[in-house]
Amino acid sequence: MKPQLFLAVLAVALLAGCGGSSSIRDREETLDAWETRVRWSAFETLIDFIHPEWLAENEVTTLDLERLNQFRVSEYRVRAIMVHPDGDSVERRAQIRMINIHNQRERMIEHQEVWRYDQSMKRWFLHSGLPDPRQH
Repeated sequence: MKPQLFLAVLAVALLAGCGGSSSIRDREETLDAWETRVRWSAFETLIDFIHPEWLAENEVTTLDLERLNQFRVSEYRVRAIMVHPDGDSVERRAQIRMINIHNQRERMIEHQEVWRYDQSMKRWFLHSGLPDPRQH
């Protein structure tokens, strides 16, 4: 094989590899940002992670945010991750420990997260809503 052809094939292979790792990196950055905001109890900012179409069908109300703001997160732990074979969808089960700011009682909830990559917007979005502190 001629050196120029070899270099061209190598360049194409490297570029193809970068696209995949870029998507994985984008996913990890999005999930890390979500986790950080949950851990800091920055609940209002979590809405930015939810897909606009999902949000249009499942409105997050002021009451939902007020309910969350009665708590401070003491722990966020991912318990299970399932990446779909297409790589454009991830489901996670997270355990969240929350302390009620009024009575200092801690509760633990399970939060199912469904993440999907939106090709047109070129970013990952949540398709499952905010954690619900009313769980028992």
